[in-house]
Amino acid sequence: MTSKTPTSYANPAFDEEPAGVRNSGGPSPMGSNIFIVKPDDAKKSRSHPEPNRHDPVTKKNFGWTILRGIRSLWATRQTEKDLRKNKDLYVKTTIRELILYLVFITILCIITFGMTSTKTYYFTTVLRTIFTERKASGIGDRPTYDDIANFDDFWDITSGPILNGLYDQTWYNGENLTADQYGYVLFENKILGLPRLRQLRVTNHSCVVHKKFQSTIPDCYGPYSGSNEDRRTYGPTNDTVTPTAWQYQTSSQLRGSSSSGLISRYGGGGFVQDLTTNYNDASNEVADLNANLWIDRGTRVVFLDFTVYNANINLFCQIKLTVEFPASGGAVPSKSFSTVKLIRYVSSMDYFVLACEILFIIFTVYYTVEEILEIKHYRFHYFKGIWNVLDIIIILISYICVAFNLYRQQKVGQILDELLKNQNSFADFEFLTYWQIQFNNVVAFAVFLAWIKIFKYVSFNKTMTQLSTTLSRCAKDVLGFSVMFMIVFLAYAQLGYLLFGTMVDDYKTFAISIFTLFRIILGDFDFNAILEAHRILGPIFFLTYVFFVFFVLLNMFLAIINDTYSEVKSDMTTQKSEFELGDYFKRSYDKMLERLNVKRDRIIEIQNALKSADVNKDGVIEFDEWRRDLKARGYTDVEIENVFSRYDTDGDRVLRDAEQRRFHADLAAQENNLDMDIQDLNESQVAQKVNPVTGAGVSATGGNGGNEGDNINRITYDEFAILVRRIDRMEYSIGNIVSRIDGVLTKLETLEKGKMKRREALTKILNSIAEDNEMSKEMKQERLEKMIRDELEESNSDRQTPVQSLLTSTPGAPGSGHASQQDKSSRRHSPTSAGGSKY
Repeated sequence: MTSKTPTSYANPAFDEEPAGVRNSGGPSPMGSNIFIVKPDDAKKSRSHPEPNRHDPVTKKNFGWTILRGIRSLWATRQTEKDLRKNKDLYVKTTIRELILYLVFITILCIITFGMTSTKTYYFTTVLRTIFTERKASGIGDRPTYDDIANFDDFWDITSGPILNGLYDQTWYNGENLTADQYGYVLFENKILGLPRLRQLRVTNHSCVVHKKFQSTIPDCYGPYSGSNEDRRTYGPTNDTVTPTAWQYQTSSQLRGSSSSGLISRYGGGGFVQDLTTNYNDASNEVADLNANLWIDRGTRVVFLDFTVYNANINLFCQIKLTVEFPASGGAVPSKSFSTVKLIRYVSSMDYFVLACEILFIIFTVYYTVEEILEIKHYRFHYFKGIWNVLDIIIILISYICVAFNLYRQQKVGQILDELLKNQNSFADFEFLTYWQIQFNNVVAFAVFLAWIKIFKYVSFNKTMTQLSTTLSRCAKDVLGFSVMFMIVFLAYAQLGYLLFGTMVDDYKTFAISIFTLFRIILGDFDFNAILEAHRILGPIFFLTYVFFVFFVLLNMFLAIINDTYSEVKSDMTTQKSEFELGDYFKRSYDKMLERLNVKRDRIIEIQNALKSADVNKDGVIEFDEWRRDLKARGYTDVEIENVFSRYDTDGDRVLRDAEQRRFHADLAAQENNLDMDIQDLNESQVAQKVNPVTGAGVSATGGNGGNEGDNINRITYDEFAILVRRIDRMEYSIGNIVSRIDGVLTKLETLEKGKMKRREALTKILNSIAEDNEMSKEMKQERLEKMIRDELEESNSDRQTPVQSLLTSTPGAPGSGHASQQDKSSRRHSPTSAGGSKY
């Protein structure tokens, strides 16, 4: 068990230590900061002769230290080299990234939920009910706004439910409103500025009548387009009630923007009439427009725009009621209620959201720097990763949101200032409301992508990668199958549009037909509608579509994904995760428990030292007695000095009875706290062991034994010192053995080379004798023996065995005495031995 080395002190006054005790400069059993008090500057100057050891960070490396500290803030799995070699550091980096990102996504969610609330829905619903669901007054079944079908319905609704909703006259008990109570919808929603009626018209002869009907049909008003727009003044010449309603104003004059209806998109100009804030005057203006035919055959659309603000809930609602009069005749009503929070910072919760927005900007800058570092590291390879592209998209969206936030804050203030200067004017919040809605949509998309990005940080676990692996493996098959699927699907969509488009609402356009067929796949369809449209083709269309698309193609699509998932699942069984969080937390638990046990052992040792240090039994502990006892236990001088000086309050270098009692109390408190911490750790480990979700594994104590099991397995410091000395001797012996083995291998290699040389020499001798035909057989034999003896004498120095040579050349080695040398010498000069060694 290794402890931390004291970081700052080495007292030269105590260099000698008892035999068998570890040197105080090495690791000490008191290496933690328990009961260590750093001395003052005077003690530092006396105790440490080496000044470089305690100098503050020098000017030379001060800048590098700061840069390294700043750089470590952006340490990720992608930017750090060789991170996977250090498993613990890799796990810590991954967990740090995940926790940091979860904080970021929490802040983002707080911001998005701070922009809206459930009150938004109820506020919009109430206003929609007031203006679109009330029926016109009169006898019989009267229309609502959604039932407008002609000019008469339009004027009945405008002069009835709409004006009544805009201008409350009395309280529910008949009491008249006061002057400052006018201008509210439902008494709570302030109308900002004046409501505005705006009409767009087309010119006569804007379409072509067939020549056979030209004599019968002289006029032709075509669909709306910018080129067909009628901008000429029309109507009565001396109208004093609505004088501006008959004159065209451009979009630049009105500061308006184009708007979309159900049929077409319309420009921002038109013929405009602003309704006054008084009910009677507004009613007279509507009646005058109706009497003078303000809308006629040339009219293509009429807009009613106004904005209300509810100060109780700090919400704006920009309302646009649109009635289109198509070239086919009749009327097509539509409506838009855009509820937004344009004034962001009013309540305390709003300012909390403001603080989160500031943190969001900080996080955005942080992740921008992180991505720049990764791009610098990987260059163009960075953009090959889908998660990297997702990071860039989220960062870009974040900057767009920040920029719009600043723009909206400035623009709302400007519009409100202009409105307060002239309250009898139209307050155009349409443009700002439109972009606020787009901003909300972008933020919602950013939150969606941010949640998806969590998969990037949990990809270390093989279970978490099943979805992405399955989709990536079957992408080609799904793409190829999608082409076949879309051919059949679009064919049915066009068939449905052509067969039922004139009679069934679900097939009135080709785009709507596509969505209708998707709804059929999900089980949402109206079979009776297509059956009434065509008794024969309707059922045939429905049955063939359900069979080919639902039963065949859709199940083929699911089969491709199921087969791929089965392959991925089988592959996952043989793979290992990069790391298991359960194992990591278990190791952390073990380390923490080990540290606590070591600290507790040190406290127990100090308690024992307090009992045994008073050698002369005089009731006080002198510093020399304290030092001698702790030195024998392996503690360093600085630790001995620090602990003693902490409780030697009077500075007389003696621990008296009161000081000892205080010392004992502190030790008991520390031991009690450590026991409680160890007990809490054991309880948490048991809880994780019971809970299968955590997967924490087996308790580090080996069971329910807890501290008792640890006490059995731990050893005293004296036993530890004996083990260390034994290990040192084993290391020395193993080193000698390894060096001898190296010598044996070297000698064996040398002997092998000598054998090869001798074999080559003998081969030459035999070849030369065999080729000499002049010599007799006896002479050849005699010459062969002579040459062999010469060769043996020349290689006599190489005849020593490698083991014998090693033993004779290793001084002080066991078994290398004089007798062994004589034995080797006699064997070296023996021809028999030589021959046996050679062959």
